[in-house]
Amino acid sequence: MPKALLFVFLLIAQTSSAQKIYGTVFTDKGDLLPYASVTVKGTSIGTSANDKAKFSFSVTPGTYTVVCQHIGYKTQEKSITIKNEDAELTFIISGQQLDMAEVVVSNAEDPAYEIIRQAIKKRSFYSGQVQAFECGLYTKDMMKLRKLPKQILGRKIKEEEVKDMGLDSSRKGIIYLSESIAKVYVKQPDKFKMEVLSSRVSGSDGFGFTFPTFISFYQNNISVFLDRLNPRGFVSPIADAAISMYKYKYLGSFYEDGKEINSIKVIPRRSFEPAFSGVINITDGDWRIHSLDLVLTKTSQLEIVDSLHIIQLHVPVAKDIWRVKNQRINFTFKQFGIDAIGNFVSVYSDYNINPIFAKNRFDKVIVKYDTASNKKPVAYWDSIRPMPLEIEERMDYEIKDSLFQVNKDSIISQQSVDSLNKKQGRVKVYNVFHKGLNRTKYTINGNHSWGIEPLLLGLEYNTVEGLVLSAYPYYNRYLKKIKTNFSFEPSFRYGLNNTHLNMWADIIFRTRDWDTDKKIKRQTWTFSGGKKVSQFNKDNPITSMANSISTLLYGDNYMKIYENYYGSVNFSKRYEGGLRFNVNALYEDRIPLDNTTDFVIFKNNQKNLTPNFAYKDTVAYPSVAHQAFIFSFDISIKPGQRYIQYPNRKMSLGSNYPTFSFSYSKGIPGIFSSDVNFDKWRFSISDDKNLKLAGLLKYKIGIGGFLNSKKAFIQDYQHFNGNRVVRASEYVNSFQLAPYYDNSTISSFYTYGHLEHHFNGLITNKIPLFKRLNWNLAGGGNAFYVNSKNNYVEVFVGLENILKLFRVDFVAAYVNGRSASTGIRIGTGGILGGNMRVSSRNRRSSISLQ
Repeated sequence: MPKALLFVFLLIAQTSSAQKIYGTVFTDKGDLLPYASVTVKGTSIGTSANDKAKFSFSVTPGTYTVVCQHIGYKTQEKSITIKNEDAELTFIISGQQLDMAEVVVSNAEDPAYEIIRQAIKKRSFYSGQVQAFECGLYTKDMMKLRKLPKQILGRKIKEEEVKDMGLDSSRKGIIYLSESIAKVYVKQPDKFKMEVLSSRVSGSDGFGFTFPTFISFYQNNISVFLDRLNPRGFVSPIADAAISMYKYKYLGSFYEDGKEINSIKVIPRRSFEPAFSGVINITDGDWRIHSLDLVLTKTSQLEIVDSLHIIQLHVPVAKDIWRVKNQRINFTFKQFGIDAIGNFVSVYSDYNINPIFAKNRFDKVIVKYDTASNKKPVAYWDSIRPMPLEIEERMDYEIKDSLFQVNKDSIISQQSVDSLNKKQGRVKVYNVFHKGLNRTKYTINGNHSWGIEPLLLGLEYNTVEGLVLSAYPYYNRYLKKIKTNFSFEPSFRYGLNNTHLNMWADIIFRTRDWDTDKKIKRQTWTFSGGKKVSQFNKDNPITSMANSISTLLYGDNYMKIYENYYGSVNFSKRYEGGLRFNVNALYEDRIPLDNTTDFVIFKNNQKNLTPNFAYKDTVAYPSVAHQAFIFSFDISIKPGQRYIQYPNRKMSLGSNYPTFSFSYSKGIPGIFSSDVNFDKWRFSISDDKNLKLAGLLKYKIGIGGFLNSKKAFIQDYQHFNGNRVVRASEYVNSFQLAPYYDNSTISSFYTYGHLEHHFNGLITNKIPLFKRLNWNLAGGGNAFYVNSKNNYVEVFVGLENILKLFRVDFVAAYVNGRSASTGIRIGTGGILGGNMRVSSRNRRSSISLQ
């Protein structure tokens, strides 16, 4: 009770010491003028009007001059005295009349170019003018559907899903709405910290999108939101090389507080260049940005969304220092029958220039949410919000928050549990074949899930087992007492031709430790055992589908396999600082297998079939039954990790440093009659480097070898992941034309490297057909060297972002210094395909019920 009374007293004290200035902004024609900037003159106190041109912000009693600004309109000032009541102001502003009278055109060059040259000269000065600052930030983010089709890419959108998104009967409405209040700290050259004091998401107790939203056009290269919108970034209209990218047109000038402002139209010189179009206003004499209204479209190499509209207004915050006051970003998305818009408003206030920061102000946490940031009452938001909500937004909050609270209150009731179970519908047995089963059993004491992967995905064909039938069920549960996710994943595999039944299982315990010291620590114990079929190369260089197709159509049975009874214990742990390690103990009783069928669709291709040996020379490298006990560990570190910290977890934002990895394996003789005796190691460095306009560079280089190779079987060799099928193997980790086992080695030393460069529109944006299709160039090479008789180099060039999914490469290989072969490889690559990963049944254990 005392705490509650204290809160009430504080709230009364806060509201009694601050009043609001509120009102509406109109044009001189009587129309509403949304998103005008309204500030107290000479300060950064103020706000932005909303979509209905309403504004509101708090001040203490006193006399103020309030300034109303909007790009393309005259600035208006009004004086007002605030006592103990809120006060209303109405602004009626007229369109900006640009003055062209004093413009002198020389040498037929538009005067805009000289203004831009002066702005370019001052760019680096203004970029580094303020060594440090802090400010307040209010953000409001909204995404809205204007049209949702009944199905997307063949998948039907059910009415229940439409209802869950909060859409009306016409499938329209707000799908995301959030607000945040934050404090931002910045220090040159690269220190940034945002402390989110309060955050609100409509219909949720989660956290908003808040992330660093400063977009500085004093930078040469500008990233907007995510790199995926354009990995190359976009060229600022006042970048050092901007004149080679843009054309400029002088529109005229206007005066504000006795200061002349030049208005310049920005036009990309060529289509499909990462460049803006629109208007930028530059102050005369000191050549700083006053405001801008710029647009990006598909012809700007914008990806994912169709258009992006950025509006900024800069204001003086100290003597000769201007900063962004208001920023608005809008996007449109019209694809797959979906019509969506987004609106992201940022209002900056209370700038403090060159503050003295505490020593620990900047650390690995870039964005930090206060522990109570998502627990603020509605009254708090109504009192602190610097811009009024629109009617639609207020209704969205009221309806969705009420429904969320009802669902939250009833979530542990037996009635709600029964409803969730019933909502899944009945089990349809026929779905097991093409969809699989994924079910969750909801209970008051906790949930558990079970299911089975689609049986059709378990079908394959090889010359050892013939037609193979496989089943991969799973069971997952969160164990509250030990705060661990438990998974049981049995596997069943039967070969119709060799009549071998293989069964094995994985038991997995995943734990995330946060409470101990508020640092990320994830660990996993995996216990595996049974009898299974394995490829000789544990990296599984060829997929079962690729092998089935190549065998049946061409007689190329590339996959080489053996059976093994095995038992394995694995422990892995991940630390906050980017350190990961994995320890494994493995026992295998390895059993060789022979081909049992020579069936192919075209009989002429039977001659291509080869025995089930990894090495062709079966005399030097016999395939015999043996036992192996192997201990191994892997360790990797990616230093410099940065994070977003929520009250109960952290999310990694990555690092600018490469990943360093080291692995070691030891075959130990004698344990469980183990026949192996070897020691091998490997060290590698890998990274992705975004070079912005120059593209994205990916690389992986490494060295390794055997310290001891007294007794190593082909399963223990160092294999270089080859590929002999048209489907591309894993990029930056394999050799697209190399054989699978011909180069395997137990040499004391080897080295390898992978390098590929994604031009992301560079060069191809000059080629008419490619730039219209938005196809991008990629190129690079892969190589390894063991000795003069065992080395390999391949180079490739290709096109990616084909339908945003596919990539096609032409590859030329050189073996032992001689030209060997050329080929075509087809894989995934581009804005969507580049993020796809080929993985086997990892969906079973990825389900977490915590």
